[in-house]
Amino acid sequence: MATGKRPDKSGSVEGAQGAGKMPTSDELDSRRRSLEAKLVSKGVGPKPSSGDKGTETASGVAQAMKLSSEFIAGVLAGAGLGWLADRFLGTSPWGLIILLLLGFCAGTLNILRSAGRVAENRGVTSIKEANRDKPE
Repeated sequence: MATGKRPDKSGSVEGAQGAGKMPTSDELDSRRRSLEAKLVSKGVGPKPSSGDKGTETASGVAQAMKLSSEFIAGVLAGAGLGWLADRFLGTSPWGLIILLLLGFCAGTLNILRSAGRVAENRGVTSIKEANRDKPE
């Protein structure tokens, strides 16, 4: 053994009464509960307050759907506005190309904002406004 300790004989069935006989479900349940209690006391087993893993998965799926829909909406809005610009202004492929790229950039920026990678725009403050708040 790596720890240098000798294994205990608690799990041994050699020479025990009823050796070779299958344990009942009550015996197995009591052994399982005692093993879980030992593991929890040593900090190895699952925590009793651990939540359901299904909620984490559902939350991740919801976040993925939100991010993908924001990106797709940006691209589709850019493509739609570009097509309308081409249709009414007669700028054949250029309106669609430019506004599609702008929609792609807007969708990417929305994803980064939602994921918390980019700070939201709080407006541009002019130098006069910034200096006005400073004490002289």
